[in-house]
Amino acid sequence: METKKVIIIGSGPAGYTAALYSSRANLEPLVIEGHEPGGQLTTTTDVENFPGFPEGVMGPELMANMKKQAQRFGTEFLTTHVTDVDMSKRPFKVTCENGNEFLAETIIISTGASAKYLGLPNEKELIGKGVSACATCDGFFYRDKVVHVVGGGDTAMEEASFLTKFASKVYVVHRRDTLRASKPMQERCFNNPKIEFVWDSEVKEIVFDDTGVTGIQVYNSKTDETTLRKTDGLFMGIGHSPNTGFLKGQIQTDESGYIVPTNAPHPDTNVAGVFACGDVQDSYYRQAISAAGSGCMAAIRAERFLEEHE
Repeated sequence: METKKVIIIGSGPAGYTAALYSSRANLEPLVIEGHEPGGQLTTTTDVENFPGFPEGVMGPELMANMKKQAQRFGTEFLTTHVTDVDMSKRPFKVTCENGNEFLAETIIISTGASAKYLGLPNEKELIGKGVSACATCDGFFYRDKVVHVVGGGDTAMEEASFLTKFASKVYVVHRRDTLRASKPMQERCFNNPKIEFVWDSEVKEIVFDDTGVTGIQVYNSKTDETTLRKTDGLFMGIGHSPNTGFLKGQIQTDESGYIVPTNAPHPDTNVAGVFACGDVQDSYYRQAISAAGSGCMAAIRAERFLEEHE
């Protein structure tokens, strides 16, 4: 069974940056990309907040360029999914969905976090065309427009608050008549004149044309009526799920499943030789640039770890 100095599980800006730094350090990393090579940015359109692109850059193009840069220095890529990792001893054993097995002297986890969606027809196809799960990423495109946010927790309130910087009106659609969000977050939104709440309601259908989202069909449980609400954008504020299930409890996580760094500010996990970067360990920033920075940190820590354990 082949032994690798560094195996990076996952891709995206964190994984690709970790690969770039590892390969430039002559560690010959293997990146096991998962089912969605490039991560969430491959489902976005214009990315205008990544430094170095004054005119913006398309998400898929940015990820493709990051991958090519890592390949230039000798990174090996494998497009499959990791199903199991044995971290009971070094070298660690990594098992893939396609049957491949590897041993790894160090592992960098960059599997990210998946935004939660409603599961409506055409929902995923409309991402970047009026459907979004990231106000920080896409809010700018809704200047002076009307948008709707789904959810009742802190995530939804954060999304709604941020969107008021651009949108003319923000409606929050919540299936209950009370919020789950923290009191300070509730007060902030209740006191914002741009935010209005649509209580006891659920989005049942997204209405769209060739230009993208134009409206939503909303069912109200109190009136038992479904109404069409015009909107320019629909934002999912129902949270994210970190992709840590395959670790099967070997790595310390918080109550939401995010990996907990055990040697902050370093990206070390509770298992020596295993490091985490990107959204899988970051429920707060969730930005491409912060993910890339953490990928750099993880690669450097892996390099130092290998030097210390030669």
